[in-house]
Amino acid sequence: MGRVEESIDVDVPVSTAYNQWTQFESFPQFMDGVESVTQVTDTASTWVTTVGGRRQTFTTEVTEQHPDERIAWRSTAGDVDHAGVVTFHRLDDHKTRVMIQIDWEPTDTKEKLGAAVGADTRQVRADARRFKQFIENRGVETGGWRGDVERPD
Repeated sequence: MGRVEESIDVDVPVSTAYNQWTQFESFPQFMDGVESVTQVTDTASTWVTTVGGRRQTFTTEVTEQHPDERIAWRSTAGDVDHAGVVTFHRLDDHKTRVMIQIDWEPTDTKEKLGAAVGADTRQVRADARRFKQFIENRGVETGGWRGDVERPD
C-alpha cells in the first residue's frame, strides 16, 4: 500500500479552506489529472481521472466529516482502491494548515514504480500548492457543505 502525506498553509480562515474542500466538483480546477467529479449524494461522488496516461473512473464515499476539522473518504467502486483524510488546523484568524493523507493500492507495475520513485508524493504536493493558489486568489470559497458525518463503528 502506498501512502502520501502532505501539508500546506493557506492564507484564508479555516472555514474558507474547509468549505472549499467540500466542493468536490471544483477539484478539476486545481488537481492535475482530475477530469471531472460528479456529486451523486451529499457523501458520494464519481470521479474521472487520467494519471500517467491511464483513465480511471471510481466512486468515493465520505466516511467521516466534521466542519472545519476533517473530511475522510474511501473508494467504494471502480478502478482505484484508496482512502484518505484531510484535516484543517487553525493557525490564526486568517491562516489554516491543510494536512492531507492518502493511502492507496498500486494496481500495476507502472503505478508501483511511480510510488517507488515518489511520483504520487510530487503529484499531491503540486495539487496542494494549486489549491493554495486557487483559494487565496479567490479569497472566498465557491460553496460549502457543512454536514456532519459520523465515522461508522
